[in-house]
Amino acid sequence: MLRENRYDNSTDEELIYRLRDGEDAIMDFICEKYKNLVRSKAKSMFILGGDSEDLIQEGMIGLFKAVRDYDSGRDASFYTFADLCISRQMYTAVQASGRQKHFPLNNYVSLDSSPGRKGSQEDIRLLEALAARTEPNPEEVFLDKERVAYLENTIENELSAFEKQVLDLYMTGMSYTQIAKVLGRSEKATDNALQRLKSKIKKRL
Repeated sequence: MLRENRYDNSTDEELIYRLRDGEDAIMDFICEKYKNLVRSKAKSMFILGGDSEDLIQEGMIGLFKAVRDYDSGRDASFYTFADLCISRQMYTAVQASGRQKHFPLNNYVSLDSSPGRKGSQEDIRLLEALAARTEPNPEEVFLDKERVAYLENTIENELSAFEKQVLDLYMTGMSYTQIAKVLGRSEKATDNALQRLKSKIKKRL
């Protein structure tokens, strides 16, 4: 605890410089400090098909890269830079696994508003037609599976590669500005892609 209290009095940026000067114990402190951020992101990426423990490991790799590459003269705060590096590392791992799941039945977001924005009363939700039911009968289960297959087919055949990436991250609850940073694209291009994919999917609902 004494070591943590001593480091708590310094900013992340100061700690990075001290770490690079040879104060190796600081790395353990940074890992402990950011572990909750990594776990939180692992939970959101899990709905894309990633394994939770694997994603936590990838997130820690992203954190190490952030410590290695951070430049206070070029980047924003270390927290912002670490957040970006962790997200990128996890998403790359999910993409590489080839196990993305666009439509988990218990997770969906509004197609009419970005996370954090208030939508209209007539919001069409991505999985409204597939909302969880209590004690569904076999016929309802069959219809739900058909609808999921139909929507997944729409995504596969009608969305561009970029739009699929945007949708993947949008399903984790990220805003288009966060998505733009993870994918290394402009906010305008990302928001345009989000609006296009919403339109394409709503036509099939």
